[in-house]
Amino acid sequence: MNTRLWKRCLLIAATAAAAGAGTGAAAQEYPARPVKLVVAMPPGGGLDITARHLAKALTEKFRQPFVVENRPGANGFTAAKAVAGAAPDGYTLWLSSNSPMVTNAAVFRALPYDPVADYTPIARLVRLPLVIAVPANSPYRTLESLMAAARAAPGKLNYASGSATYQVVLELIHERNGVKANAVPYKGTVPAMTDLAAGNADYSIGELNAVLPLARSGKLRLLAVTGPQRLKSLPDVPTVAESGAPGLAVDGWIALYGPAKLPPRLVATLADAMDGILRNPEVAGAIEAMSGVVYLAGPEQLKAFQAAETERARQVVRAAGITQE
Repeated sequence: MNTRLWKRCLLIAATAAAAGAGTGAAAQEYPARPVKLVVAMPPGGGLDITARHLAKALTEKFRQPFVVENRPGANGFTAAKAVAGAAPDGYTLWLSSNSPMVTNAAVFRALPYDPVADYTPIARLVRLPLVIAVPANSPYRTLESLMAAARAAPGKLNYASGSATYQVVLELIHERNGVKANAVPYKGTVPAMTDLAAGNADYSIGELNAVLPLARSGKLRLLAVTGPQRLKSLPDVPTVAESGAPGLAVDGWIALYGPAKLPPRLVATLADAMDGILRNPEVAGAIEAMSGVVYLAGPEQLKAFQAAETERARQVVRAAGITQE
């Protein structure tokens, strides 16, 4: 090999090594600036509170700010489009409930985003029980009595709906009870429950942590929880299955996503971080304090879980006779 060719080979090798070192450094440097954690609900709901617990833990772990960005409204469309249009660099993440990622696919004929193609699954995190409530001065003291009244006067009662997911759950309960009622949409559970407490709707459904403060202050009465069993924190509140809808159990859930084509190394970094954070007793305790349940699963498991949940939601919509929008 002549001297000139040898020097050229060395130059190529050195350049490749430098590029490899740069790639490794870039991987180690993430995040090098603040990260947005998008939430499709207003401040105060279960999703928002969960996001703030996780953002604090992520900030402490990575020593860079993870900032919650609330983008409520439009059934999650606003948040969904913001994340779908973001660069796949790990600096815009989405802490999503099952509503934008699953229920919307069943309820809407067309979406301004694709719940599968536009996002990268990172980790399933938390399950949130839902609760059905009425104003404190409501004449209905059980879910059975509420459904009986609605059945006797089709289309007369109104329910406050904080999301498409909650509407699907209530409509399934309605279908089981032969009930027709009117949905009044709100931008999240907190405003829905606030208006319910003011007497502007007959009943509603939402995540427990958004409902419980109003119940404890005497403004709401809790009729039933939608999970498979009674909650330890509310032993006297029956399940929906115990209240006229045998076999029905539906909880909300929360998962972390990034934009489509998020690099696998970032997916692994974030999935590992979430696994460690939610196994921390302090963080898990904070989740449980608001009646959430740690519900960990990795990227591939989340992908399969989302697909199964979407099919289940479509079956519910068909069974309940919900008209697609």
